[in-house]
Amino acid sequence: MPKQKTHSGAKKRFKITGTGKLKKQQAGMRHNLEGKTGQRRRRLNQDQVLSKADAKVANKLLAR
Repeated sequence: MPKQKTHSGAKKRFKITGTGKLKKQQAGMRHNLEGKTGQRRRRLNQDQVLSKADAKVANKLLAR
């Protein structure tokens, strides 16, 4: 059976931590930033760990 290819969109969006969890960039930092408070912008700019259910799907896309 041939190897499964990695989804090219998924490999750009997810990073694997040292413990094997998946991290992603949070949504909401593309536009309308003047209307958001600085505290909210700082919070949105941090990476977030994927939930268990989302990580299961993302791992399949990453051929893991």
